[in-house]
Amino acid sequence: MKTMLTILGVVLWFTGLVAQDNRPSSHLALTPSMGWNSWNKFACNVSEEMIRSMADAMVKSGMKDAGYEYVNIDDCWQVSRDAEGNIVADPQRFPHGMKALGDYIHSLGLKFGVYSDAGSKTCAGRPGGLGHEYQDAILYAAWGVDYLKYDWCNTTTEDARASYANIRAALDATGRPIVLSICEWGTAKPWLWGKEVGGNSWRTTGDINDRWGGSQKWPDGSCCSNGMLAILDQQVGLASYAGPGHWTDPDMLEVGNGGMTDAEYRAHFSLWAILTAPLIAGNDVRDMRPEIHDILTNKEVIAVDQDPLGREGERVWKNGDLEAWAKQIKDGSRAVVLLNRGSAEEEIAVTWQDLGYPDHLSASVRDLWQHREMGKFTGKFSARVASHSGAMVTVKP
Repeated sequence: MKTMLTILGVVLWFTGLVAQDNRPSSHLALTPSMGWNSWNKFACNVSEEMIRSMADAMVKSGMKDAGYEYVNIDDCWQVSRDAEGNIVADPQRFPHGMKALGDYIHSLGLKFGVYSDAGSKTCAGRPGGLGHEYQDAILYAAWGVDYLKYDWCNTTTEDARASYANIRAALDATGRPIVLSICEWGTAKPWLWGKEVGGNSWRTTGDINDRWGGSQKWPDGSCCSNGMLAILDQQVGLASYAGPGHWTDPDMLEVGNGGMTDAEYRAHFSLWAILTAPLIAGNDVRDMRPEIHDILTNKEVIAVDQDPLGREGERVWKNGDLEAWAKQIKDGSRAVVLLNRGSAEEEIAVTWQDLGYPDHLSASVRDLWQHREMGKFTGKFSARVASHSGAMVTVKP
């Protein structure tokens, strides 16, 4: 009897694996998602006209060619539910409806993303998804949605793990492969269960703010407004949870929104690539300075983020304001960011031992921002790094 129960358990376990592998979502986001989202720059000021022009700019600017594919509308596109409970898009701002907008985005070879919330209302007070998960999923699929960001505002007694498992099941039931971006802010440690419930990424922190520094209390004394470095610090220790199809998400990019210097934005972009994070731009891509364009479309840095091994980088060395972050690449090389948080230029070194290499190894170093070979080095590599900046290299034996 015991043997038969064991065999039955193995069969059920294997059946579960097969069922998971056959889900429409089972092969999504094998590398981190890349795209654009409306929130960081435009907040609630979204419209059909703006989204269409942004999709056009994604193509014309070369961002599509660099790998960006999702055009994601964040909060405030929805205004109500109709008599049957169907979610209704703002008829003034989206006069032709969401399917027509999705069709236009698809016609450019891009993919279409929308936003909702696991609670009764979204963060901006629009209708949430609670109690309408399957109904909403059917509409999203009919509109041609490829990506759903699902927030966590206005929840009460809901269990996060169960809520996100429910929306994933609803999306899969439509038969359409839809990326699920879990936006639970790290409150219930989604890195522990995000993969199991079918999340393709999960936010690890509260919202990012467009500045270099760490955490600051809000004017009302509550905690906290997260600068880029505050977000970065909260990624320490989470690398083992990420992998193909399921990624830790330190929030969207602020590159180009004006709160940081270009050097700080290069460091921001470098670090998100080392973290194997989704690269979701949040600026106005219709009107980018050349320097911002060159940051967002740096194919060598993007290649680090998109490396098929899917290994998330980690902080391998720290001394005060100076740090080294490193990531293993599929070919056996390492990508490295030398980060200077301080107020003066400093020499920063990373040793081969920090990277998991023997000291005697000779390796070629390439600068990914200057696009040039730095030469052969043995035992370590060092560089002068300006204040509030980062150098990014690959180290290849």
